[in-house]
Amino acid sequence: MRVRLLFLQDVLPRYRAGEVREVTRGYARNYLIPHGFAVPATKDQLNRIEKVKSVAAEHRKVESVRMGDLAGLLQGASITIRMRSGEGGRLYGAVTNMLLAEELKKAVGIDVDRRQIDLREPIRAIGTFLVPVRLGENHTPTITVTVESSTQFGQAATPVAAAPTATAAADQPQDAGPTENAT
Repeated sequence: MRVRLLFLQDVLPRYRAGEVREVTRGYARNYLIPHGFAVPATKDQLNRIEKVKSVAAEHRKVESVRMGDLAGLLQGASITIRMRSGEGGRLYGAVTNMLLAEELKKAVGIDVDRRQIDLREPIRAIGTFLVPVRLGENHTPTITVTVESSTQFGQAATPVAAAPTATAAADQPQDAGPTENAT
């Protein structure tokens, strides 16, 4: 069963503030209404639709300016991550969007939600990768991620000269072998 709702806030990518749309009753009751994203489309609520649209348009404009500034800071940002690798440049582990979000915060000083980093699949090899960051509808800067080897085949890698970019120590601990428990 579906109910008609007036959206008070954008619920991207599907719903915009000021729209009257039908949604499933469970989605409305369990998520949209309790979080304040929408209200039932009663006659009283429909009378305030123009006010909701104007407030939402102003909010979108402010948010767009903020995201534009953030996109300017992130565009061209470079992150270097050092990880253990094996034969053929394959990593032990992977570079995920969560790791990229943490390193981006260290490098630029700005919190970026891991879900905004558009990494289709984890990076599992050494190399340089261009990764888009979806900040909003019109703002998608691209960051450069360089994955370097910290160890190869169990041996220490040759030292890499310090670059002006942020370097992440994402090394995984060496296997120390079995440990004995004292009982």
